[in-house]
Amino acid sequence: MKLTLEFGGGLELLCDSVKIHNVDLEPENGEKQLTMKHLLSWVRTNLIKERPEMFMKGDSVRPGVLVLVNDCDWELSGQLDTTLEDKDVVVFISTLHGG
Repeated sequence: MKLTLEFGGGLELLCDSVKIHNVDLEPENGEKQLTMKHLLSWVRTNLIKERPEMFMKGDSVRPGVLVLVNDCDWELSGQLDTTLEDKDVVVFISTLHGG
């Protein structure tokens, strides 16, 4: 399953300053569908190069990180249980700013 992952609002700095990642993932452990929970775990292990605590808290993203799946807020589609499909675009944007 091919996905496009985009990082913005400063989150790209945690991924070697790369904003867009085209990845190929499959569901794990005999699951039939890929969920956001699995994707976030994969991102933490494979894309985040430094300070993963700035991106994730527990199994989810930190408060202040907006997550969009195909331009729709993931809070409307089930958050961690959101099912992903081939060619989906997942965007992570930090809404937190220093001052």
